[in-house]
Amino acid sequence: MIGALLPPLTKPIFHKKSPLFVRLLMEWETLVGPALAEVSEPCRLRPGVLTIRCCGPAAVEMQYAAPRLLANINTACGLYGDEALKQIKLLQDRPVQRKPSHRPQKKWKDAAPVPVNGIEDAGLKETLERLGGHIRAKKQGTKKARRF
Repeated sequence: MIGALLPPLTKPIFHKKSPLFVRLLMEWETLVGPALAEVSEPCRLRPGVLTIRCCGPAAVEMQYAAPRLLANINTACGLYGDEALKQIKLLQDRPVQRKPSHRPQKKWKDAAPVPVNGIEDAGLKETLERLGGHIRAKKQGTKKARRF
């Protein structure tokens, strides 16, 4: 029953980007490694061909790493036979601008933990206490003065 409802909902989302391309975007750092992920990104996916945008100096490194990248991507995404990627095209462009990570800001790292009761797992308890401290520090840092 739910399966019948999903195609109309997901069709607009996947109309422009295939699920495989979205997966490549999400797992890019894992697939190519952190060093290459900083200077490259997938920009187009056609049958058998992946186009990668990268800055000039990184293009040479990407060219030499292409066989390894193809093997990693095909294996990780389960692409075999006719579906497998066979070629990588490189598009030399300006350096890739990465979005800032969603890690806690430095000012929140030193926030006092919020005590949590009823959790027996020490690791989980510590993580929840730190999370509570980060949330409290963020809320206190974003309060604006009220104008009357």
